[in-house]
Amino acid sequence: MTAPWITYRPELKVLDCTVRDGGLVNDHMFDDRFVKAVYQTCLDTGIDYMEIGYKASKKLFAPDKFGAWKHCDEDNIRRIVGENETPLKLTAMADAGKADWRTDILPKKDSVLDTIRVAFYVHQTTAAVDMINDAFQKGYEVTANLMAVAAAQEKEVDQALEILAETPASTLVVVDSWGSMYAEQVEILVKKYFQYGKDTGKEVGIHAHNNQQLAFANTIEAIIHGANRADASMAGLGRGPGNCPMELLIGFLRDPKFHIRPVYRVLEEH
Repeated sequence: MTAPWITYRPELKVLDCTVRDGGLVNDHMFDDRFVKAVYQTCLDTGIDYMEIGYKASKKLFAPDKFGAWKHCDEDNIRRIVGENETPLKLTAMADAGKADWRTDILPKKDSVLDTIRVAFYVHQTTAAVDMINDAFQKGYEVTANLMAVAAAQEKEVDQALEILAETPASTLVVVDSWGSMYAEQVEILVKKYFQYGKDTGKEVGIHAHNNQQLAFANTIEAIIHGANRADASMAGLGRGPGNCPMELLIGFLRDPKFHIRPVYRVLEEH
């Protein structure tokens, strides 16, 4: 009998965050050749989403001190992807308190982006709700990424999830910002997020960091318990010790829609 966690699950989607999270290592100063290579790899691999960077405030993060992927201006994105007439969905992240989201996130009809991921700490939940509603009303798919959840009080998390469940966010993402979680904590949180999101049809995602070399293991744990949105990056490139390595995740999923060789190619060449 096949174990349920290795059974083909077509509803499971993978997001590549190499440029966005990896850019925290080098102030997002990737050249176009690298970003294009990651984009092409996502296409060739069959990855569902590519997070190309942040929608960060230019007042807080001066453009002359950061690369283009800190701000994801439309012209810069289109220089890489054109009109992106592909199945790959493009995403950008907006941090509560660090984004001029009312003006910098354009209406969907004027943008090649498909999804906005709103990232926030538990004390910023009210601000996050405003951001989620704004992005949704502009025509985007939106996710709610509650950061550093392991450091928050359980009651605070419950209150935040109760509020977020009523927003138009399609996915509630379990974010292990400091890579401090063990499998038991991942299981508890994934089940908790499901409990709050089930009545409004929300998916649950996982974004793991690798401080304890557990990002891959914790991503598997989340998938076992039903998370259908998984973040990873090429070679695990990301802030600090990085994220779940894409090459490991794609190899684990055994999903015929994914092809692992392009990932190895981009690792070898870049």
